[in-house]
Amino acid sequence: MEKTAIILGATGLTGSILLEKLLKDERYKTIKLFSRKKIDGLPLKVIQYTEDIINLETFKSYFKADEVFCCIGTTAKKTPDKTIYKNIDYGIPVAAAKLAKANNISTFIVVSALGANVKSSIFYNKTKGEMERDVLQQNIKNTYILQPSIIGGNRTETRIAEKIGLTIFKFIQLLFIGKLKKYRIIEAETIAQAMVNLTNTKPSKENRITSDKIKEIVKNK
Repeated sequence: MEKTAIILGATGLTGSILLEKLLKDERYKTIKLFSRKKIDGLPLKVIQYTEDIINLETFKSYFKADEVFCCIGTTAKKTPDKTIYKNIDYGIPVAAAKLAKANNISTFIVVSALGANVKSSIFYNKTKGEMERDVLQQNIKNTYILQPSIIGGNRTETRIAEKIGLTIFKFIQLLFIGKLKKYRIIEAETIAQAMVNLTNTKPSKENRITSDKIKEIVKNK
């Protein structure tokens, strides 16, 4: 079966790795990208939409596929304005889920975060929690919310403090065993592979999948 996939956020760390995987995967005939900027040098199987995806509803007629992969996300450092931040981290995934429902797309996968909680006093966690709640309310048949902990990988930006913090955390996390395993660093490569596995194997019974479970999906494939 030749499938069509939609990726939102293919210019980010996880999204870019996912794109590479789908480009090599012969099961995907067409890949539609909805991003903030164009990616040069992609093959003809890729169709790019780079207008204002904050207003994703305007793309309804183009938002048709077998699967939607939503890797949209920003940071407080990049987007200090909380209104804009919420328009991205909450608004785009929820709008995408609504379009997927309206266009009868049966599989929707979104990257959220460990600690997402609508009742949290932390703005970031609360926003992610509200996003998860409203995505699930669309009742898309196969909905998967990935909840990674700290995401590791080679980023294009230079973040010295973050790199130092990750190095220290890699040693500390060796103490995380049992239920604490979900707090260990997870590589963006692992998240992207889990997304591919989830859409091409027997559907998971879990809607929310934490870091430790994401790793198991890749390991057990």
